[in-house]
Amino acid sequence: MATARTTTPIAITLPSAVAKRFPKSLSLRNGEQMTLRLMTRADRDAVVNFARSLPPNDLLFLRSNITEPAAVDRWVDNIEAGRSLTILAYAGDALAGYASLHLNEADWMRHIAEIRMLTGPAHRGVGLGRILAGEAYAVGSGLGLKKLSAQMTLDQGGARRTFERLGFKAEALLGDWVMSSDGQTRDLLVMAYDLAGLTDMVDA
Repeated sequence: MATARTTTPIAITLPSAVAKRFPKSLSLRNGEQMTLRLMTRADRDAVVNFARSLPPNDLLFLRSNITEPAAVDRWVDNIEAGRSLTILAYAGDALAGYASLHLNEADWMRHIAEIRMLTGPAHRGVGLGRILAGEAYAVGSGLGLKKLSAQMTLDQGGARRTFERLGFKAEALLGDWVMSSDGQTRDLLVMAYDLAGLTDMVDA
């Protein structure tokens, strides 16, 4: 009689070299000072306030409604359980953007994580997205990941262009895989970045 296979959920254990990257301070192209740090439960209210300041279109295809504190609490639960990791960028006391790595819990896809990135309107076009992506690349490499994926709808042209500039390539187009709050379906684009080819993007 066959024995059912049990699997241990994939979880993030931060190597010391990765943990020591944060917190860190840096300057954007416009000279504005930023502080990067790893998200904890203490950041919950800042994340909610950030989400509530975003234009409606920015919130349309987020995985959860992070304008609600309960949704951010679940986000932190996943961080504390080692299923994800989030890098926050602060301008003073205000959150300016974030980049998250979300592990795939399927054992045979443990080498891949999904990156989710968002910057506030006031901090776009000044290099913050590239900085956050570079940090996510460095963390992913430090965790032994081989590839990062990103997902967006075809009509999210700005997001696609951002990830293309960061070196991501389109890998799949899935028809009608996304349904917005108004019931309309859209095609989902899956892009990927090969961390094994990482060279000049990261100061590791």
